[in-house]
Amino acid sequence: MTVTDRGRDVAAGLPELVAAAAGRPTQASNAPFDGSLVGEVPVCTTDDVDSATAGARAAQRHWAGLPVAERGAVIRRFRGLLLDREQDILDLVQAESGKSRLSAFEEFADVVLTADYYERNAGRYLRPRRRKGAAPVLTRATEYRGPRGVVGVISPWNYPLTLAVSDAIPALLAGNSIVLKPDSQTPFTALLMLKLLRQAGLPTDLFQIVTGPGTAIGPALIERVDFLMFTGSSQTGKTVARQCGERLIGFSAELGGKNPMLVLADAQVGKAASGAVHACFSNSGQLCVSIERIYVHADVYESFLTAFTAEVKRIRMGPGPDWDIGMGSLISAAQVDRVERHVQDALAKGAQLLAGGRRRPDLGPLFYEPTVLAGVTADMLLAREETFGPVVAVYRAADDDEAVALANDSDFGLNASVWSARRGEAVARRLRTGTVNVNEGYAATWASHDAPIGGMKDSGAGRRHGREGILKYTEPQTIAVQRLLRVAPAPGMSNRTYSRIMKGAITLMGRFPRGR
Repeated sequence: MTVTDRGRDVAAGLPELVAAAAGRPTQASNAPFDGSLVGEVPVCTTDDVDSATAGARAAQRHWAGLPVAERGAVIRRFRGLLLDREQDILDLVQAESGKSRLSAFEEFADVVLTADYYERNAGRYLRPRRRKGAAPVLTRATEYRGPRGVVGVISPWNYPLTLAVSDAIPALLAGNSIVLKPDSQTPFTALLMLKLLRQAGLPTDLFQIVTGPGTAIGPALIERVDFLMFTGSSQTGKTVARQCGERLIGFSAELGGKNPMLVLADAQVGKAASGAVHACFSNSGQLCVSIERIYVHADVYESFLTAFTAEVKRIRMGPGPDWDIGMGSLISAAQVDRVERHVQDALAKGAQLLAGGRRRPDLGPLFYEPTVLAGVTADMLLAREETFGPVVAVYRAADDDEAVALANDSDFGLNASVWSARRGEAVARRLRTGTVNVNEGYAATWASHDAPIGGMKDSGAGRRHGREGILKYTEPQTIAVQRLLRVAPAPGMSNRTYSRIMKGAITLMGRFPRGR
């Protein structure tokens, strides 16, 4: 039995969890490994979005009234179910996305760790906090954090597990309900997560899933929710942001990247080359934070290139659950076409092919070799557009300053990597990206769940993880209780006298040491 067959078995029965009226047309989800059918899900309409949102809004009112610890108990049980169903989850993720077993496991581990982190820390982040009041002793000010209401999540195909549920977990713990629209190519992983959440005790209507084309039901979802979390392309993200802005609802997004790696003169070349392989070709390069540009100091350029290309050529490709497979399939014919267009355009304009550069139909319909190019120039598509596939361009840099300038010369600012024995953190601070990994590609920042991650420039708005990752799903409310005296002239006091007294008080307060 193949991994696709096993994933198909796991997917059976899940379409009934979609929030759709009976009799809707269906759309197929096909396995990238071999093109076979994984299953079919309903094509939802705006009426289905209406119904899902209404149900989620009604359920949210009760959920928000529960103690954070009680909400956390659901997430704790969900985490246990994840661990119990690991093999089924990995099978389904691979069947839907075509990624390698290791890349599927990275998703699985991330969701388990995200659930654990927020279940442990939600109470601390959400508790009321005393703030300095208008007047010492006389004013007691408290900041409260309440849920926004219904949170919409639009998730992509490249990480159907992580990006479907890891954004939902902190939103649920903050007291919100969820309406999720997963990508049409990978709906079943999200539906399995919904099944496990409900088994863990999540109220039935609190988390709803609608399936169908984003162009058809995405705008309807934005029109009905109180906050939106979006992951996808920068172009679509800007459209979604405008729609949210028209309604004045909160919005957070992780968008595209053209992520650079810098290999400095004092880097350990062997470790940098090995790290670059994982950073460039995990998930077949279909990862927002993967590396697409490498700038190598001239002193180590040749040795790095030799070591790197040798490791790339040793990557084992193929379908299936074998843990030794280093790279799986791409997701779709459109994605393969984009990768090939970028590579062929670069070669036609003079780039040098150092590794890869071919489709591999012998392995499956959507396989493309891990590819390394040198001599890439600014007039090539590969130089500035996000490829989102297993292709990387390697450049020679004269020194740190040139490498930093070239790395920052991009409309994107999501992730970066710096390899150095001594200067890594200093150089990292000069890069205009939301995350920078020193002597690692992307995993150090991604797996540091207590620290915020997200993009600068065209790579996004808002942050995931840490305090920021849960508080964005809340509305702050300040309640100030005034004692004894009002913040206004006392009865019988003239406005002029009041202003003089206040000026004296303000002057006196300014002389006291300020808190740090």
